[in-house]
Amino acid sequence: MILLFDIGNTNTHLGLANSRRVIKQADVPTAAWFNGTALERVVKFAARARLEGAALCSVVPRATPLVRKVVQQRWHLPCLELTPKTLRGVGIDYPNPKTIGPDRLANAAAARHRVGAPVVVVDFGTAVTFDVVDQAGDYVGGIIAPGLAAMTDYLHEKTALLPRIRIREVKSPIGKSTEQAMLVGAVHGYRGLIRELIMELKRELNVHRLPVVATGGYAQLIASKLPEITAVDPLLTLEGLRLVWEDNRKCSPQRGGGKNR
Repeated sequence: MILLFDIGNTNTHLGLANSRRVIKQADVPTAAWFNGTALERVVKFAARARLEGAALCSVVPRATPLVRKVVQQRWHLPCLELTPKTLRGVGIDYPNPKTIGPDRLANAAAARHRVGAPVVVVDFGTAVTFDVVDQAGDYVGGIIAPGLAAMTDYLHEKTALLPRIRIREVKSPIGKSTEQAMLVGAVHGYRGLIRELIMELKRELNVHRLPVVATGGYAQLIASKLPEITAVDPLLTLEGLRLVWEDNRKCSPQRGGGKNR
């Protein structure tokens, strides 16, 4: 079994995987790495699984060595960190690969493995990110926009009368209350944003068909009425980590048919 860590700004997504799939998932607040409470939660999550290694991707550099320390001291296991150098399954055609969020690389690897190339991943996290794999199987860049919660929380924090809202579906495009009006802007507005950006990516890649895989907290909500999104996979990032671990374990010299630059 492999222990997986997707370290995000708000939560660290834990995964337990075998050689075929992610079989268990849970979240730990990333702040728990700094207050000393993460170890107990991770040990409880792993339970009595027979672990052979761990893999991580992190957008919180301060947390990365703390996770490595837990893995090495508690289980005495090797811990693979996903970087452009350890990436397998997809190439990189990008001016400065070190600046790519490793979670985005994990998403690209998993999506390409799942549906081939070209493919786009839309990750509905703190930010909404698009990651693009071109016809050659290379990660070529993406798009970053404010996340749904970030946008609505900002409206609440910066205005006197707009409330904090729970994001959910709203049927009518005309809000009959302040809360409904904010939900229309968030949910319907984000669908418009996603649709337009996918159209732009199709034109840029010069393709008529472009598979789009969604992941992240609001993926199911937004995708439910957006046919441009062809699949939803809440475990996509962890699956990408699992695939990279497996490919590194096999010491494959190939990088998914693409080129790293």
